[in-house]
Amino acid sequence: MSDFDLAGSLRRIRRLADLSQRELAERSGISKSALAAAEAGTRDLPATKLARAAAGVGLRLTLLDVDAREVIGMSAEGARDAAYRRFPAHLDTVHSDDVPNRWADDPGRRQPWFTFTLDRVSRDRTRDRDGIPADHHVPVPGDSPWERAETRRREYWRHRAEERERRFLAGEFRGVDPGFDCTCPPRCDELDDYSGRPVHVEGCPCSCDVG
Repeated sequence: MSDFDLAGSLRRIRRLADLSQRELAERSGISKSALAAAEAGTRDLPATKLARAAAGVGLRLTLLDVDAREVIGMSAEGARDAAYRRFPAHLDTVHSDDVPNRWADDPGRRQPWFTFTLDRVSRDRTRDRDGIPADHHVPVPGDSPWERAETRRREYWRHRAEERERRFLAGEFRGVDPGFDCTCPPRCDELDDYSGRPVHVEGCPCSCDVG
């Protein structure tokens, strides 16, 4: 693939628009000397100024892959860290609750919605399997760690209810007292993130688990 021909592109813009160097410079907000030097090949031109010159005649700059397909830039709405900085473009973002150990030892540290994978071997393995993500995550409602925890809780209790119904219909509860009532204290709910088997505080009088 040949290098980009800046001088030829500028001349093409002027020819399509029927503009002199001075006229294109005035229309694009570029100095006449800078435009002339760029056309002569003795000076570069910032991409933003080239884009402005192209836009003035109804053209636009774009990136193309080897198959001449357009490649768009990364989304400006992509995930940010706790300080509202963009994540490094070459890394892959993940939901922060997928790596909870990063915040477990520092409960006072503000947990962002997203973080990035540090293990390059694991990242490359995932990319080999699923391909390179087109972009970083773009936050949507429900992406916060707390909302995701609540979704897991609901899913956990839904699964337990379905499992209990299945076992009931299979006759596994014959002879079991139907008056069972959970007596777990509220602290059990605070400890349990519902990602696995139930978690109970020490001395819980119930310790229920029908799983």
